[in-house]
Amino acid sequence: MLKRIAVNDLQLGMFICEFCGSWMEHPFWKTKFLLTDESDLQTIKSSGIKELWIDVAKGADLDGAVPGKSEEEVERETDALLLSAAKAASTEKTSLADEIATAATLCAKAKEAVIEMFSDARMGKAIQVEEARALVEDISNSVLRQPHALISLARLKTADEYTYMHSVAVCALMIALARQLNLSEDMVREAGFAGLLHDIGKVGIPLKVLNKPGKLTDDEFAVVKSHPDVGAKILIESYDVSPMVLDVCLHHHEKVDGTGYPHGLKGDTISLYAKMGAVCDVYDAITSNRPYKKGWSPADSIRKMAEWSKGHFDEAIFQAFVKTVGIYPTGSLVRLESGRLAVVVEQNEKSLLTPTVKVFFSAKSKMPIIQETLDLAKLQGKEKIIGRESPDDWGFKNLDVLWSGIS
Repeated sequence: MLKRIAVNDLQLGMFICEFCGSWMEHPFWKTKFLLTDESDLQTIKSSGIKELWIDVAKGADLDGAVPGKSEEEVERETDALLLSAAKAASTEKTSLADEIATAATLCAKAKEAVIEMFSDARMGKAIQVEEARALVEDISNSVLRQPHALISLARLKTADEYTYMHSVAVCALMIALARQLNLSEDMVREAGFAGLLHDIGKVGIPLKVLNKPGKLTDDEFAVVKSHPDVGAKILIESYDVSPMVLDVCLHHHEKVDGTGYPHGLKGDTISLYAKMGAVCDVYDAITSNRPYKKGWSPADSIRKMAEWSKGHFDEAIFQAFVKTVGIYPTGSLVRLESGRLAVVVEQNEKSLLTPTVKVFFSAKSKMPIIQETLDLAKLQGKEKIIGRESPDDWGFKNLDVLWSGIS
């Protein structure tokens, strides 16, 4: 029997089956568990959650409680409440600056969720699919409000958190790309779910190989290349996922020229979603700091991917991806016609060549200048981007703080 109770009535020994409110408000990744820890009880009571559902068939009941509705009635009511909450989630367009704080909180919680998800998979436990889908829903809403906030923040991962934040980043990129391709909202979320789980097979790779700072031996590389098969086996045996999610997990390393792995698929034998996964996976991988190399800048990464696109990526998918992140993605260092250096802070949906930028340095005097935000769409004929620049060439160590405000 399910019952909805006030958080203040929560007691040790109760079985929690659902928090009432946004996934972002409650303090736990899992929402179905037996409450046995006093610190967990106090954490819940001090959170923003006011009510929750308990299952009295699996845990303690309220003392002297009157029998509630039937389980079927309660489940229908719960489904209706959850659907209503999902629809009520804010998806109104916002600026990058307005979405940064929300996206930063979401990134932090998402990382914790993925760490636990991978840990469960490593120990042979089933993924909490409902909670994973709730995470995808929040990421989807953030991307809908402002597509570049969470995508750009997820790029700012450290080398030791790469495996986990990579899953979050690819989830967000898949969602944004799916919308660019005008897929249905159901398929947008399924693409995000596929992005979240695409690298689950890495739980089967020894950490000393996965995080090796030097070049891999042939044998070690063969082990790494086994992760799509490992992931597919895990998903088939353990989890309730769609064939599309399984396909992305298994085939996101295939290339259109047939040189990818694990099956050497070529051209149209690779599905649309696996082709999407390939582009999103590579972009986040090459823009991220890894144990064995520093990530490339966003603009350099797009340029290099364009050079590989004929053999590696589906051309139409790659062009849609460029429209998604921009020719000069958020965080790119660019040189303006005036000789000033600027960082891209926001994209212009109508023109890939005229983003909003923040100028901060003179390439001529090689000195910092007063920072100023410029909407290049409003300065056509007066100012424009004439090229990409490498932050390393200029010795800029923390360029991302200029657009994110996060140091």
